[in-house]
Amino acid sequence: MSSAAVDSRYEQLAERLPASLDALAGPVSGTVELPLHLAWSGLRAFDLDRPRLRMGLYRIVLTEGMREDLIRYLDPGLLVEQWPVLRTLVGPAVRSVWESAFGELATAAQA
Repeated sequence: MSSAAVDSRYEQLAERLPASLDALAGPVSGTVELPLHLAWSGLRAFDLDRPRLRMGLYRIVLTEGMREDLIRYLDPGLLVEQWPVLRTLVGPAVRSVWESAFGELATAAQA
């Protein structure tokens, strides 16, 4: 992948970010059904009370979601709590953009 393509990917991801983690307003428990534009293949309903399913939902939303999806489906506390493992499940561009924008995630990654 060319340097320009990588830069473009980072810019696209950065444009999707919320202004702060506090803008995230996702649920912390219960079952969440993702829309088809996020989960077009396979599982669409995720029980947030089950850690593996919650991690799957967060991975999908971080990778595929637009700003409105990020705000609607992610909770700031759960994101920071899960980040040390979650960061290994998303691509390097997603990981880099989120950790660069939000120091809380970079700190959690070092814990």
